[in-house]
Amino acid sequence: MTRQATISRQTKETTIKVAVNLDGTGAANIDSGIGFLDHMLDQVARHGMIDLTIAAKGDLHIDMHHTTEDIGIALGQAVRQALGDMAGITRYAHCYLPMDETLTRVALDFSGRPFLVFKTSFSAPKIGAFDTELVREFFQAFAINAGLTLHVETLYGLNNHHIAESCFKGLARALRQAITIDSAQAGRIPSTKGSL
Repeated sequence: MTRQATISRQTKETTIKVAVNLDGTGAANIDSGIGFLDHMLDQVARHGMIDLTIAAKGDLHIDMHHTTEDIGIALGQAVRQALGDMAGITRYAHCYLPMDETLTRVALDFSGRPFLVFKTSFSAPKIGAFDTELVREFFQAFAINAGLTLHVETLYGLNNHHIAESCFKGLARALRQAITIDSAQAGRIPSTKGSL
């Protein structure tokens, strides 16, 4: 079974193409025009062991909001499509991700019932040129479009770069576990309903 997908999304604000291979090696080729976001998405690929290609052009002369959100949308759709009927996946996962003085907990469920709980705050409005409020916007767009119940909470931390990066790395590690094929499932849908 090949768990790959490619999504193209074009609006008046952005043009985005995302390709994923859920059974990859963590290879990444990412060009969003936003350096900090590229760095975060590279973490998702590397630590999630997901091959990830993202090419995006957006209205960065306005700000980074549309590009960040639309990448979240397209990436979520690609992951959801690549999972197919989700037969045999582990489904639930969590990760406590330490990064120096910061500790973030990420828990998720490929439930088909998208929801985000995001309990992370930043002490400054920007990390470099990147608006810290866009971290939540990315996670919201990704969770809704992946059909994912996603809880992200930074338990403590001081450095805003570490806080953001721990969220993305925590997502990556939890995704890696949740999408892993569980041999005990014997190809079944991991739900008493029979579908997700």
